[in-house]
Amino acid sequence: MDLKRSAARSAAALIAAGLAGSLLAVPASAENTAPELAWGPCPADVATDPQPVQCAVVQVPVDYSDPDGAQLDLTISRLASQHPERRRGVLLLNPGGPGGSGLSFGADLANRGLPASVLDGYDLIGMDTRGVGHSSPVSCGFTDEQARYGNIPPYAVDDDAAVTERAAEVRTIAEQCAQHDDGRLSSLTTANMARDLDRIRAALGEEQASFYGASYGSALGAAYASLFPERADRVVLDSNIGDTALDRDGMRRFALGAEQAFPDFAAWVAARNDSYGLGGTEEEVRRTYFDLAERLDAHPVAEVDGAQFRLATFVAMYAESSYGRTAQLWQSLRDSDEDAVREQLAAADLSPADNALSVFLAVTCNDVEWPEDVETYRRGVAADRAEFPLFGAATANVLPCAFWAHEPAEPRVPVLDDGSDDVLIVQNRRDPVTPHRGGELLREKFGDRARLVSADEAGHGAYVLGGNACVLDVTTTFLVDGERPDQDVSCPASR
Repeated sequence: MDLKRSAARSAAALIAAGLAGSLLAVPASAENTAPELAWGPCPADVATDPQPVQCAVVQVPVDYSDPDGAQLDLTISRLASQHPERRRGVLLLNPGGPGGSGLSFGADLANRGLPASVLDGYDLIGMDTRGVGHSSPVSCGFTDEQARYGNIPPYAVDDDAAVTERAAEVRTIAEQCAQHDDGRLSSLTTANMARDLDRIRAALGEEQASFYGASYGSALGAAYASLFPERADRVVLDSNIGDTALDRDGMRRFALGAEQAFPDFAAWVAARNDSYGLGGTEEEVRRTYFDLAERLDAHPVAEVDGAQFRLATFVAMYAESSYGRTAQLWQSLRDSDEDAVREQLAAADLSPADNALSVFLAVTCNDVEWPEDVETYRRGVAADRAEFPLFGAATANVLPCAFWAHEPAEPRVPVLDDGSDDVLIVQNRRDPVTPHRGGELLREKFGDRARLVSADEAGHGAYVLGGNACVLDVTTTFLVDGERPDQDVSCPASR
């Protein structure tokens, strides 16, 4: 589940130096001596029709410092080029998360219009990363209620009391994950997943591998391009969190993204005021949002409270296709129509996922150290509530990482700015969950290795996942011909 999918499920339930030393002790990758992979049908629950996708299993070490020790099975998928004479290599894919299943991602992109030149030029390689789905899955044993908010903390209505209450809840969650850990949970890190990518490359018999990743996939791709610069070919990072790990600053930037994306949603709703009656201007729609949220804080409708309403609205900003049903939900909540609210949520059929949330927490908590004192979060909630009133009191709230059992085994992967100029960063300017600032940060860290392509668009996902013509053309040209812009590109809106 990518960041988008994780939050959507939750709404519907309403949804450097130290590292260098450690890497010297870790085998960087496998040589190209792996036996031929046994390709066959994908698991029955992997939806790939009508694309001819096959699946196989690659083994990787649980611990790369003990390569001959316990192993994990990684299930990967392949949508092979149908024109071998045009094929130039493999394109490794990641849809985000961490915790998102990627076995169908190649088929998803093809079905959404991935250009034929890319389909001809590459075998598209999807995967369930370690711990996910069909790749030696892990579990914290979450109930639906525990997973209610997915990977985003609930909005803290009151700074002190709500944050304190949340801290007690997430301490229990962290302890529960530790109790369910069979010894593999601490191995779920972005660095290890990047090493897994290189094992997959080797198992495919390729000297190099290209990469496309969205949302958290941008962090994984940045880590791969930094750990294995000689093996990473053409790397496209879409909807960027700004680093090789999601830390507290990255989580708090969700609130910045909400503020930047909300005007697009509000303008859409305001233009349809005769139909929805939620406000005839952007400012009126914004007032309706705050009025409804405060009313639901005091008097929930069909068990939907203000925090869940705010989360559902945040998720709606991922794509314009969600605007209409969200405006409909606002109407039902405004009218206190409990039956309609229940029907709308039931129709969404997006239940929380224990496995996806377990992986999200493991990777996020293992990658970096998080503050442990509750007062830090109380201050953050108060500050972000004032600066980002739409959603700041949610994204600054406490995650189980504050009480996680494992300290990070190694520092986050530093972004490598010394290497071939093989990175293209694509980013919408008004992305609710990975705001444009994330793309800017990653561009700064990669230096001249990267170019930033910015689209004057709202929503999460720019290449193929979005509708901007300029982003599509620039990125496709880079993947197919290797031609990267001489400088950063600002793409006008496509309508």
